[in-house]
Amino acid sequence: MNGPALRAVIADDQALVRTGFGMILAADGIEVTAEAADGAEAVDAVRRTRPDVVLMDVRMPRMDGIEATRRILGGPDGRDGLGGPDGPAGPRVIILTTYDLDHYVYAALTAGASGFLLKDVTPEHLVAAVRLVRSGDALLAPTITRRLIERFAQRQEAPRPGLHRDLSALTPRELEVLRLLATGLSNAELADRLFLSPTTVKTHVGRILSKLGLRDRVQAVVLAYESGLISPGGPSGGG
Repeated sequence: MNGPALRAVIADDQALVRTGFGMILAADGIEVTAEAADGAEAVDAVRRTRPDVVLMDVRMPRMDGIEATRRILGGPDGRDGLGGPDGPAGPRVIILTTYDLDHYVYAALTAGASGFLLKDVTPEHLVAAVRLVRSGDALLAPTITRRLIERFAQRQEAPRPGLHRDLSALTPRELEVLRLLATGLSNAELADRLFLSPTTVKTHVGRILSKLGLRDRVQAVVLAYESGLISPGGPSGGG
């Protein structure tokens, strides 16, 4: 492998899950720097070992995965976290859950997690997911992101202030890209819809994340819904 080894922390209250996932990652050359049985231990493990990725069980005793994610990443906007190899924003967090539409997952995504995995994930998918989020991509497929956000965003009684940004910083084209991105379109689909090259779309998405101070595509989708740019169950934004 080129470059430094990818480093991960595994946080789950089931020892068998930690051991199994650890063996899978180690077999692919990913270094497991620490294991944690609850959220408090996870925060401490990240502070001590500065991993690239954290596999975080959403439901754990003493401190759950949502609160641990907030503390590691510094809250909903991902600032003032514990930091790590990627800089002050800290490591990427992947939420582990038993149900693909667990409402805790939505809360974790708004806290800054980069995606989620079901605990019955295949070894190949687990390794691919860890490497994917380490590269800076969001783990969720756009269609799954939309299904998750639509189901739970409409349950919020009021907008959550943590992810609010001034959308006036975006150009009209960037607003259009953000609106379409939030409807579940991939970069390739965005390119087709907007008659742009995939490279240009990727540049637009990167600028949107930079201007709004967001970590990844998942947070951009959450922001689009919570800012009212697009409504759950509303029109797809095309046309």
